[in-house]
Amino acid sequence: FTAIALKAAHKFQVKMNSIHLDGSSMYVHGEYKNESEAINEIEKETSEADTAIKPIEIVHGYSRDHRPDLKQFIIDMIVTGDGDIPLYLKIDSGNIDDKSVFVSRLKEFKKQWTFEGICVADSALYTAENISAMTGMKWITRVPLSIKEAQSKILEIAESEWHPSGLPGYKIAERTSEYSKIQQRWLIVESEARKTASIKQINKQVKKQLENVKVALRKLSRQEFACQADAETAINQLSDSWKYHKITEIKCREKAIKQSKATAKSATKPETRGYEITGEIEIRESVISAETIKAGRFILATNILDKNELSQGEILSEYKAQQSNERGFRFLKDPLFFTSNVFVKNPERVEAIAMIMGVCLLVYNLAQRKLRQELESANESIRNQVKKFTNKPTMRWVFQMFQAVHLVTLNGTEQVSNLTKERQEILNYLGKMCGQYYLMIEDG
Repeated sequence: FTAIALKAAHKFQVKMNSIHLDGSSMYVHGEYKNESEAINEIEKETSEADTAIKPIEIVHGYSRDHRPDLKQFIIDMIVTGDGDIPLYLKIDSGNIDDKSVFVSRLKEFKKQWTFEGICVADSALYTAENISAMTGMKWITRVPLSIKEAQSKILEIAESEWHPSGLPGYKIAERTSEYSKIQQRWLIVESEARKTASIKQINKQVKKQLENVKVALRKLSRQEFACQADAETAINQLSDSWKYHKITEIKCREKAIKQSKATAKSATKPETRGYEITGEIEIRESVISAETIKAGRFILATNILDKNELSQGEILSEYKAQQSNERGFRFLKDPLFFTSNVFVKNPERVEAIAMIMGVCLLVYNLAQRKLRQELESANESIRNQVKKFTNKPTMRWVFQMFQAVHLVTLNGTEQVSNLTKERQEILNYLGKMCGQYYLMIEDG
């Protein structure tokens, strides 16, 4: 795949100032054998020389498609920020963790491409081990908020420290960090739209939790405990289990436990005492305040310390371009193109079909990039799905436009039907080689 992508990138002059790495799961149907069974099966069909390559394992794992019932394999992909062109493809077993393989993927890519640009990836890349292993590489990634240093820095931003990012709806503030003993720039970003949505979600969760809290406390207050310590332990455990609420003004009351008639007649049996406990529900204001402050915020990290080489706005723009990988995976899983349907016999063939899927994406995005470039250069546009003109059409829509075009034979002569002027113009933008398939052959 890399050999094909290299030739394509050079031919189409694809810029490689930055690359974006991500992985996604692809689920399969049917019973796939485990590793040893798969190897035995392959050995029957191939020579001993071929079996030196270890096949992937089709197994259950974390499903990004929300299909944990199905076995899967993983596709790791690196694409360029220029046109979402895939440059690297790696097929993994279905239970591989992104954190454990991302650095090796980037190193392998850098070795094959002699790449000197910026590597961009999601938070799976940001671990102490990974960033320590990326010596000599330039990177941008998202910092997981589970890191203690991130939890504090995301809350410590004074209002005067915020600056416009250059992108509408985003503001930014910068900090430094030496996490894992590596000097870094941390960019705290706040999204206005995400903040509004997150605050609504917080309020919804607080309201929903309050209803659950009332029911749980009412149920606990009806219970009888053998001693006061047990009662207090139970109510404290219940209070600690809630994120947005707690129990205050706790009161423990001693009461006599009702005895049966037979027990009451026995003079030797002492009266049994029990304990009931109650309290008041109170909102954890500090927790809700902290959640509200950090709502819509995230942290980006880079080891490029020179602001002249990489500005704050460029860090954010490069990270937002990470969606290029997500668009690629959507293509691979889109039922319209049937690339996501994997019905083959063994893991070796799964790897082969995944390779073909990657080549399909390469061709698709190269065509889309070329069409958009030509439209922008000519200051032209074509109609989209809702009949509005755009100079950034998707090739998916272009394919749908051409579904009405057919090759017919009339009186022994081949002709192309429904090749309207608009469709001919699109073919011209895509190049003469493409037009020849539609019999648009120039004289001479």
